[in-house]
Amino acid sequence: MTATILPGQPHIAYQGSNLCMENVKLSDVAAQFGTPVFAYSKASMLSALSAYQRGFAGRKAQIHYAMKANSNLAVLQVFAQAGCGFDIVSGGELARVLAAGGHPSKIIFSGVGKTRAEMKHALEIGIGCFNVESDAELEVLNEVAMSLHKKAPVSLRVNPNVDPKTHPYISTGLKGNKFGVAHESALQTYQRAAALPGLHVVGIDCHIGSQITEATPYLDAMDRILDLVTDIEAAGIPIHHIDFGGGLGINYNGDTPPAADQLWHQLLAKLDARGFGDRQLMIEPGRSLVGNAGVCLSEVVYIKPGEQKNFCIIDAAMNDLPRPAMYQAFHQIVPLSPRTGAATLLDVVGPVCESGDWIGRDRELNVKAGDILAVLSAGAYCMSMSSNYNTRGRAAEVLIDGHQVHLIRDRETAQITFQGEHLV
Repeated sequence: MTATILPGQPHIAYQGSNLCMENVKLSDVAAQFGTPVFAYSKASMLSALSAYQRGFAGRKAQIHYAMKANSNLAVLQVFAQAGCGFDIVSGGELARVLAAGGHPSKIIFSGVGKTRAEMKHALEIGIGCFNVESDAELEVLNEVAMSLHKKAPVSLRVNPNVDPKTHPYISTGLKGNKFGVAHESALQTYQRAAALPGLHVVGIDCHIGSQITEATPYLDAMDRILDLVTDIEAAGIPIHHIDFGGGLGINYNGDTPPAADQLWHQLLAKLDARGFGDRQLMIEPGRSLVGNAGVCLSEVVYIKPGEQKNFCIIDAAMNDLPRPAMYQAFHQIVPLSPRTGAATLLDVVGPVCESGDWIGRDRELNVKAGDILAVLSAGAYCMSMSSNYNTRGRAAEVLIDGHQVHLIRDRETAQITFQGEHLV
């Protein structure tokens, strides 16, 4: 039977009239686990990872999965077993990595607001590196390390002031962003770090944003970072690794980001030309590893005609899929079993009591109540950003591996959403 593969979704295809993920009909997933439910393709995640691995073949490089994109324990387990390290931004994420079998020495701790307690625990278990984001954090980390009679391995996250040409909310490398140390003052901050007795300078880091779809911002940022490495080492401070962050985009709606191996072919050519080709490299991809590996399955509850708009009301909402409400983001929405006949222009919305609760605007769909829709490219920044707003239990999650379907998160009941609360 011929498979119709969806754009950007190599492991999601129509087999005849049924939408399948790998070798599993998604209608069977919805029937077994209910809706809304997130389904992830293991093969898709490993395929995305292999593009990075091909790009780094023969190089000293470590890939750290940026787990804020999707932090389910089974997803972390897939990447840990594939040899990845992890980029974390909280003590909770640290606990998840350890629970999933990640090795402490392969953990990079990023984030602008690390607490003393988080620093202490990370030092006690021996993480690989702290990406420090301010002078104040540098001083606090030194104090915590000294109290434990340890040296904290540090890399400064430098803000190269490069425009990633993406949504303002996911741009992180410009002067007006809260992240990182200013490029202009980075040398002075490195000199301070090298002088503090509780710190050991091991690298340099930058991360300019997310959903980047062209190579130019990466090339520009690399030039600025390498210029800075030259200045830092001229001041007598060795830089053992260079961390170029993540941020590579995926195809949501005709987006054309470079393939990971092609992007790194360009970046490594520049690195070689500038004499840094033998350095230890680190990267922190997230969305590009999991984004197109996931779908959210949701049942059509009502079709509601209106004077100005027609609405398709589904049982998934902004608490399950926050990206459209937060970023005006686009997700393709397709039926699991397409109907014949004319389509209707519909706004696909959820049941949450907010006008911002929309999943897709002006979509041409031929659907009826009871049909199941798949919201595509839902593997990143959906479940990890979900909430219990309106006392809605978070969705179930499954991992598909060939013919096998593994439940990797139970659906939350109402009782679970308020189990930590107390009457007075």
